[in-house]
Amino acid sequence: MLIEVIVQTKEEAVEAEKLGVDRLELVSAISEGGLTPSYGTIKQVLRSVSIPVQIMIRTHSYHFEYTKSELETMYEDIRNVIELGGKGIVFGALHQDKSINIEAIQHIIGIYEQIDITFHRAFDEALSQKEAYHSLIPFKKNVRRVLTSGGKENCEEGKATLKKLVHLSQEYGGPSIMPGAGLSSVNLKHIHEFVGAEQYHFGKAVRRGQSFANGFDRTVIEKIRNQLTNK
Repeated sequence: MLIEVIVQTKEEAVEAEKLGVDRLELVSAISEGGLTPSYGTIKQVLRSVSIPVQIMIRTHSYHFEYTKSELETMYEDIRNVIELGGKGIVFGALHQDKSINIEAIQHIIGIYEQIDITFHRAFDEALSQKEAYHSLIPFKKNVRRVLTSGGKENCEEGKATLKKLVHLSQEYGGPSIMPGAGLSSVNLKHIHEFVGAEQYHFGKAVRRGQSFANGFDRTVIEKIRNQLTNK
């Protein structure tokens, strides 16, 4: 089982690695849902940890339907990530009809054919999570996981869809399903037993006082690890 957590700085990244976290999602402006970190922050984090780092590529938090100019900015940010030695990004884009923007994914793969993409929770705004998932299967070499709450506000509400998505992933060998949003050491066990995913994404629930202003709570992370190990 794999645990991914959100980090915003070099210090948080180093702390998370020491606590045994498996992968990091690096963002800025977490109060806006996570935007692209600065060049300097990306550089510091990549030089400071050995575990995988998925770097958020997102210009604003208003919606997931980007203009040509906004996409060009994100493509340039991706080039910067690659230049700094990064291999993984977190990205998601939709068309106005709420279908997946496949053209953007194709363009990104053209920038770096080995890029590791987490398709983020733009996925949850698609009209049909099943159709959205099928549209990503042809790109499974690069779109390796989908961060989703099953189209609902949190994983508790979306667990029925999450379970179906995990089955789709197993049936088609497509991108892995990574539940995220509202997960904690309190509800993880029963959600995991119901959904059966192999990786989970955590935000403020693994922080002291459940606040991004604080560092990680070692006890909570250990509890989560034990719950996933002792299913």
